[in-house]
Amino acid sequence: MKARVVIVGGGVAALEAALALHELAGDRATVDIYSPRRDFVYRPYAVGEPFGTAAAKKYDLAALAMRCHAGFHQDSIASVDAEARLAATHDGVSVPYDYLLVAAGARRFWPVPGATTFWGIADAHDLEHVLEGLRTGDLRRVAFTAPGHETWSLPLYELALLAEAELRREGIEGVELTVVTPEDAPLQLFGRGASEAVAKLLEERGIAVISQTHPVRFQDGQLQTVPGDPLAFDEVISLPRLEGPSLRGVLHDPNGFVRVDDHCRVLKRERIYAAGDVTSFPVKQGGIAAQQADVAAESIAAELGVAIEPQSFDPILRAVLWTGHEPLYVQGWLGGGHGETSTLSESPPWDEGDAKIVARRLTRFLAQVDADHDVAMRV
Repeated sequence: MKARVVIVGGGVAALEAALALHELAGDRATVDIYSPRRDFVYRPYAVGEPFGTAAAKKYDLAALAMRCHAGFHQDSIASVDAEARLAATHDGVSVPYDYLLVAAGARRFWPVPGATTFWGIADAHDLEHVLEGLRTGDLRRVAFTAPGHETWSLPLYELALLAEAELRREGIEGVELTVVTPEDAPLQLFGRGASEAVAKLLEERGIAVISQTHPVRFQDGQLQTVPGDPLAFDEVISLPRLEGPSLRGVLHDPNGFVRVDDHCRVLKRERIYAAGDVTSFPVKQGGIAAQQADVAAESIAAELGVAIEPQSFDPILRAVLWTGHEPLYVQGWLGGGHGETSTLSESPPWDEGDAKIVARRLTRFLAQVDADHDVAMRV
């Protein structure tokens, strides 16, 4: 009898896991995806929308699930009974499972009162308004900031670099762009080499960096920060604050994120795994979500009798940095024992090309979907 694997969520981790389970487990398992959304949004492209350099895409999730050989259910899982191996929807419908993979993502909240929030989708108009203010001279000093360490900070630097490139092309001078970040240094999580290279790039482009600084609120032209005195700006753009979904019956930390072991098993819960932004792993990024999904899928397949040795989670961070000119490729190991391996290069040091989300299976899968033009849709 086939084992039933239920995936909670419809993002990067969910799709990567579905692809991996089909490839690894084959006929040993059936896979069902439960998501409240009907679409899958490719968020990384949203950073280019205000500048006319890219457009975020969304895909029909039911069609993607079918191509992943998975069932699709447009419904939310609200709670889990681990002993009975039953999940329950918000409407109270019981969903039996043999294995559960929680890939529900993170919730996004308004982070800095008074600031313009870059949500990653459906907010290009707000940023276009800021750019127009810079063009007309109504705005001269703009800050780009993030509320804390548990976020993906790369868009922060992309927005600043893209804005600087746009203003330079239009011949607009006298504008001050500043990154205000809780990080010790720009993109420090990649490692020293890449961080220093990005810092140098920002300096060459005239973008100031104020590190080790948390934004609190923006009011009357003053960005209140901790620590330090208020900083004077005309406008502030912030990334959102993230919290976990706090799924009932699945242990989570005070911020709603799920703790997992090295094989992405949820602590103190049998046959329940988690991957992606929903986990307590501090880096919330599509490539990391895909790596966790692969680890979970390998473990599930091994438990189903597939002759593989499941790998433990040993994260490597890969990202494409849009600069307003040629893209740059950033890579660094996040685990110990690798030494200083971070790099910033002009060509991708990985096999998946220049896709914004670097995933073992999903990158090629979406490229094929785009080529087929059957489920890809513009936002």
